[in-house]
Amino acid sequence: MASQAEIRPQFRRQAENISIEYPYIWRAQMAPKRRLITDTFKVVKRVKTEDKVEKELPVLEQEPETPPLTQREKDLSELQQFDLDWRYGPCIGISRLQRWERAELHGLNPPQSVRDLLLKTGEGTDYTHCLWNDYPL
Repeated sequence: MASQAEIRPQFRRQAENISIEYPYIWRAQMAPKRRLITDTFKVVKRVKTEDKVEKELPVLEQEPETPPLTQREKDLSELQQFDLDWRYGPCIGISRLQRWERAELHGLNPPQSVRDLLLKTGEGTDYTHCLWNDYPL
């Protein structure tokens, strides 16, 4: 019986001869067999039933409609949008009317409706102070 030391050089010579003459055969002979996943796991076939029960979709409850906004809520919403728009400069530390006038002075074209609203409402702090007035600097 040949020892492993004797077999290996012979195998190398054969491999070199085959790879030189037919390189694609060498790869095909040495490539391991590709295994399928079904070689390891059994194939389970599901039985189709004709009596499928259709699932009923749950009926979504419609949320009640929100009541329409009052005029005060609409006005405050418009003023908040003015506060959040940075095109007219910072709004901390000054009243909304001062900010509007400063923006007008610098040619930033603030909405005229905001100025009219501020002049119409008067001294209420909800109207005169900016959205961020309640937060400390």
